[in-house]
Amino acid sequence: MFLDIEKLKRLARTTTVSEVELNRVLNKAKELKGLNLDDVAILLAVESKEHIQMLLESAALVKKEIYGNRMVLFAPIYTGNHCSNNCLYCGFRAANKDLKRISLSKDDLVKETELLLKEGHKRVLLLCGESNKTPLESTLEAIETVYSAEYNGHKVKRINIEIAPMEVDEFKVLKTANIGTYTCFQETYDPELYKEYHPTGKKANYEYRLNVMHRAMEAGIDDVGVGVLFGLADYKFEILALLEHASSLEKEFGCGPHTVSVPRIEKASGAPLTENIPFPVSDDDFRKIVAIIRMAMPYTGIILSTRESTELREELMHYGVSQLSAGSKTSPGGYSDSEDNSQFSLGDHRSLEEVISNMSDAGYIPSFCTGCYRKGRVGNDFMDLAKPGLIKKFCVPNGLTSYAEYLHDFSSNEVKEKGLKLIDKLAEEIPFPEIKEMTKKSLQEINVGKRDVYL
Repeated sequence: MFLDIEKLKRLARTTTVSEVELNRVLNKAKELKGLNLDDVAILLAVESKEHIQMLLESAALVKKEIYGNRMVLFAPIYTGNHCSNNCLYCGFRAANKDLKRISLSKDDLVKETELLLKEGHKRVLLLCGESNKTPLESTLEAIETVYSAEYNGHKVKRINIEIAPMEVDEFKVLKTANIGTYTCFQETYDPELYKEYHPTGKKANYEYRLNVMHRAMEAGIDDVGVGVLFGLADYKFEILALLEHASSLEKEFGCGPHTVSVPRIEKASGAPLTENIPFPVSDDDFRKIVAIIRMAMPYTGIILSTRESTELREELMHYGVSQLSAGSKTSPGGYSDSEDNSQFSLGDHRSLEEVISNMSDAGYIPSFCTGCYRKGRVGNDFMDLAKPGLIKKFCVPNGLTSYAEYLHDFSSNEVKEKGLKLIDKLAEEIPFPEIKEMTKKSLQEINVGKRDVYL
C-alpha cells in the first residue's frame, strides 16, 4: 500500500506552529510548486482566526495565478439509486428500506438531460451508482444516451463519470466512451474506520478502492478525480492521505488528479451516521481544507457541491474552489419529478441562473468551457499548462465565450445585460495581446450567431 498510515497520523497530530514556519510555508505556496507533507502539517496546525485568514489570502493568490477568475459550472445526473453496498452515511444504502428504488430508462435519461440543456448546462457528472444492476454495458449506454440528447441544437459537451471501481480492462473500454474525468471517492483513508462504515458490499474492500485510480490511469484514463467525505475521520489525517494519494499517482504516471472534491457529510434519510457525525468539520476547518488543498496542489480543480450553503460557496470561490455544481438534484429523475429520493440534503437551492447572476456580481466568469477536453489538453498535457499558470490563457477566453453563448441563448435580459458588460470589461483585461484579440473576435462572432467557439 502506498500510504504510510502511522506516519500520516503522526503528522496529523502536529499542534504547534511558529510565525516563522507559517510564513515560510505560505511564501513557498506562492511559488506555485505545491507543498510537501511536512509543510501541510504546519498549515493544519493553524487554529486562530488571524492565521486562518492568512491561509485563505495565500490560497486566493495561488488560485488567481493558476485559473484567473473563471468558475466552471456543471450539474449531476443520477441514473438510479439501487445499491449493493451498506455505507452508513448514504441514503442510497442497501439496508434503507424506506427509499423508493429507481433506475432511469433511456427516455428518462433523455428527459433529464434535455431539462439541464434547457437551463444552459453543457457539462454533466453522470453518477451510475454501485449496484450489481448497473454493469459497465449499462453505463456505456447511459453515456451514449446523454450525449445524444438535444435541446434547440444544444447538446452536452462533456460527461464526467462516477461509477464503482473496476478492473484495468474495463477502464480501457470506458475510455472509448468519450468521457471527461473519471471520479471515485475514497470516502475515508483511515482503514479501520473505513471497515466500520462499510460493513457489507464490494465497497467494503478498502485496498481495492484505494488503488482504483492507479488501475484507471494504467488503462489510459487521462483525467481522474479523487475525494474525501469529510466528517468520517480526522480531517487533518484525511488531507495528508489525500495528498499522498495524489503524490503516488504523480510518481507513477507523471500526473496527479485533475480534480479534488471536498464534500462534508449531510443528513440523509436512512443513513444512521449522518444523525451523529463522527468527526464534525466546522466552517473554519472547512475553509482551512479548501485553502490548504489549493496551496498544496495548485494545479488541481477543487469541486464544491450544493451540499454547502449559498454563503459559504460564494465565499470559497475566492479562496480555492474552481468548479461548482449548480441547480443540482441528487435523486434519479430529480429534474423532472418533485418526489424526493435524494442521496443527501442540499444547502444551496438556487437555480443555475441565480448562481450565474450572483457569480457575475462578484466579478467571476461562469464558465461552461470544454475546450481543453475537446482540444486534447488533458492528463499530462493539461498539467504542463496548469502547473506554471499558463492554463488561464485558455480558461479565461473560453470562459468568456461560453458565458457569452449562455447569455445570448438562455438568460433573462437583466442577467444578460450585466453579464455582457462584465465580459467586455474582462476581455479588455486579458494580459496577452494575441489572446485578447482572438477573444474579442470570438465574442463578435457569438454576437452575430456563431456558437461553440473556443480556443
